[in-house]
Formats: sequence, structure tokens, C-alpha cells
Amino acid sequence: MDFTKSKALQSQIHQIIPGGCHTYAKGDDQFPFLAPGFIARGLGCHVWDVDGNEFIEYGMGCRAVSLGHAFRPVVDAAAEEMQRGANFTRPAIIELQCAEEFLGMIRGAEMCKFSKDGSTATTAALKLARAATGRDRIALCEDHPFFSIHDWFIGTTGINGGIPKSVQNLSLTFKYNDLDSVRALFKEYPNQIACIILEPAKYEDPEDHFLHRVQELCQHNGAIFILDEMITGFRWSNGGAQEKYDIVPDMSTFGKALANGFSLSALAGKRDLLEASGIYHDRQRVFALSTTHGAETHAMAAGIATMRYYQQHPVIEVLERQGSRLANGIREVINEIGVEDYVTVIGKPCNLVFGTKDAERRPSQGFRCLLMQELIKRGVLGPSLVISYSHSDADVDHTITAFRGALNVYRQALTTGYREFLIGRESQTVYRDFNELQFQSIPNDSGSQI
Repeated sequence: MDFTKSKALQSQIHQIIPGGCHTYAKGDDQFPFLAPGFIARGLGCHVWDVDGNEFIEYGMGCRAVSLGHAFRPVVDAAAEEMQRGANFTRPAIIELQCAEEFLGMIRGAEMCKFSKDGSTATTAALKLARAATGRDRIALCEDHPFFSIHDWFIGTTGINGGIPKSVQNLSLTFKYNDLDSVRALFKEYPNQIACIILEPAKYEDPEDHFLHRVQELCQHNGAIFILDEMITGFRWSNGGAQEKYDIVPDMSTFGKALANGFSLSALAGKRDLLEASGIYHDRQRVFALSTTHGAETHAMAAGIATMRYYQQHPVIEVLERQGSRLANGIREVINEIGVEDYVTVIGKPCNLVFGTKDAERRPSQGFRCLLMQELIKRGVLGPSLVISYSHSDADVDHTITAFRGALNVYRQALTTGYREFLIGRESQTVYRDFNELQFQSIPNDSGSQI
């Protein structure tokens, strides 16, 4: 495959945009050197880069595109609404319509407020929890990789430059499915924790009613229970993972698949909590959410169209079926080639990822990068295996075949080392203090350093 145009554009974009993109997960350091640098267009689950290469895509816009790229019912609804204007001095009627549609799907949620991204919604939930409890500390699940761009979360990661220690010290962490780790926090910090925030699930289901038991601990200790449904919402079920696991949180946050890639997120929850950010009450006011573009009309039209499509079509069932077909097929190939000790497919069918290990069975970014490189050569752009409603049987079959070819190279690399086959530098993790040597200067269009 030829990536000439991508390489030329990469040398330009890093001169004017730090990181070369607006989401760390899309950065050059997250992909092999031989990878499409820029996507020109997408349709369904297929994308074409600026060099004209075509790929079956997984990950689907960091899990935001659940139905498919340029999905007509959603695009048409947004385009129609856009003709009436995008933003006004007073609320648009579509704000009420979108809220009613959303609250009609999320059981137990009494009020909601929209924004443009997940970070804003989760941070607003924390602010409301702190106001309601009068406490400063918050506790988040350390096994869930991302909650917000804001200091309360990034201060707990390995890329915490610029965040005051005083802020970092207010954020506590616990382990998923480890109730004792939650109990220990409440014991160590009595009457100090404003809220617990976690995803309902990531790659494993809650064990022994974990979510319900954490909620009980919150109730007993006067803390607010928050579920972050940015990923699980509209993938686990139409009502989110909270519906699947039969639990009603105090507050929950949604985004990503809410509008099939259009920028729309939501904070939902109990009236007594959210109303504190309103104007018709006699309590101290909370400035929780106020964004100029939060009620952009065409994004809300996209959200309504997406939610209605979910309710009128078997989207959840298709994600489950196609994801299972993909996982089972890849696992068969893994066993066939004999790399089952080194490559794994984990997660629920609607939210799959793969794990890679070296010859010593240690997690390896180098081998992950090699596997992605070999998949790209075979027409699959797969930093994960997150499927969409648009992935057909033919797309899944092609992906399984691509894995067969890629894993044959992987097996050879287990003997010789991945550098024998990997072209260029290896990918990196996002949460690192410093850039590796190969990422300390900007590449030019030939791939050398300038």
C-alpha cells in the first residue's frame, strides 16, 4: 500500500496542531508507521484514506459510530435540521424533543442536560455530587481507562504534567469487581467522598452484584453513585448497561453512540441532583453545564434519529451477532495457527479488543504494532475490534482471513523478534511521562526525522 500523501500531510499537520490530531487515541504514536494517516471518507464500516486505500474499519471513531459512517437516516435528519439554523439566542424546540426521546430510553432518569463531549458531562456530574454532599474527594475505577480530559482524572494517570498535587490528591481509585477496595476508601476517608464513578462494565460483567453493592456502600456513606455509559450506552442495550444490569444510578453520562458520531453527550439523573444547576429553586446554585454549542440543533436531530433507529431496528442484536461471529472466527484462527498463548480476543461482542504478548508471554506494544501493521496490509484498520451495525458477513469474513495472514507473520516474529517484520517505530501508550526517542521530532514525508 502507498501512503505518500498521508506522510506528506503528517509532516505538515504536526507543525500547526500539537499531536497532529484532536484525540490522543488517533495520534501517529498509536498506530504503525505503515498506516493511513488521514481518512478522506467513510461509508458503512468502510473508509478510504487520502491515498485511495480502502479499509474495513474497527473502532469506528473511538466507538462513537455504532450504526455506520454516513448512515443515511442520521445524516439526512441532521442535514434537514441544519437548514433551519444551528444555534439561537433562546432554546430551540428540538432541545425539548431530544430530551424527551432520551429520557424515554433511560429508565429512572428524571432530568438531563446535553453537551458536546463526554469529559464535560462526567465533570458536571462530579460538580453536582460535590455540591450535593459538601465533600471534595471523588473515587474512580482505576481499571477503566478514560473518564475525562480534566484534572480530576488525568491527575491519576502517567501523563499528569501541569496538574497541581492538591487536585491530584482529591482523586482516589479502586478496582473493578473488588468490593473490598471500595470499602477501604470509605473507611480511610470517612465522610469525605462525594461520589463513586465507574463504567458499568468494560471487558467483564459485574460479579456478585458488584454494581448494586457499590451503590449500597454509597447510600450507607452518603456518597453519590455515578455510572459512566459513554461506551456501554447504546451498545449493551437500548437503555444502556444500567438497564442490562437492572440498576438505577443517581446520575449517568452518555455520549459516543448517542448520535452516531455527531457531537452530542448527555448527563442524566435524579431531579434533586440535576435541578441544582437550574434556576427555579431556592438552593445554592451550581454552575454545572453551560456550553454555547451544547444544543447545536443538527447534532440533536442526529441524536433523535439515532435513538429512534435503535428502537425501531435490532441494532443491539446485530452488534451481538456480528461481534460473536467475529470473535469466534478470530479465536479459531488463533488456535489453528497456535498462538493462543500470545494473542487474545476479549470483551463483549459489541466491544471487543485484542491483546498481544511477546515470546515470554509479556504484554507487548511491539507485537501489537506488528499485528496492526499486518492487518492494515490486508485491508483492515483495527486498533480494536469494535463492530458496528454496518459490518456485514462479508466484512467479518474478510477480517478473519486478514487475521489468518497477520497471525502467520506474528508466529514467525515470536521466534525472530517483531523488529524483523515491523517497519519503522513501534506504537506507544498514551499515558506516558515523556515521548520516546522516535517521537521527539517531527517526521518529514519520507519518514526520516527533521
